[in-house]
Amino acid sequence: MVRTLEGKHPKYYEAILQLREVTQEVVDFIEEELAKGRMIISKVEDVRNGIDYYLSDNDLTKALGKKLQIKFGGELKLTASLHTKKDSKDLYRVTVLFRQAHFRKGDKVDYQGDVYDVKSVSKEILLQHDKTGKKVHIKYKEMNQIKKVA
Repeated sequence: MVRTLEGKHPKYYEAILQLREVTQEVVDFIEEELAKGRMIISKVEDVRNGIDYYLSDNDLTKALGKKLQIKFGGELKLTASLHTKKDSKDLYRVTVLFRQAHFRKGDKVDYQGDVYDVKSVSKEILLQHDKTGKKVHIKYKEMNQIKKVA
């Protein structure tokens, strides 16, 4: 269902989808999802290290962020700020930040001086030690401690 923005300002938006340090594959995926027409795009802005999409629906933008994390793996941050009040109800603008992981499932990586195989990248990172087989779960906020091994 497409939300109509009848009576709204042409630059109206409820959410910002921020893509940082992503591959062209991620940008293409977002473009395809947005082309399905469920959300109105009021503005697209090129920024340092990425792209910002100003979108018409908070809930759909959050769902899109979760799809990105599951499909490509990376850090997902959701924030909301009070925008206005309407009929004594607080209305929030949501910002969804997605920063893609610089490694993929199957890659060899260095984590804390040891070599691991990347087993999965979805809600968190799952690594398996190359020699011992021990598995380690890592949060995306620690993603910068993982270095891809050539």
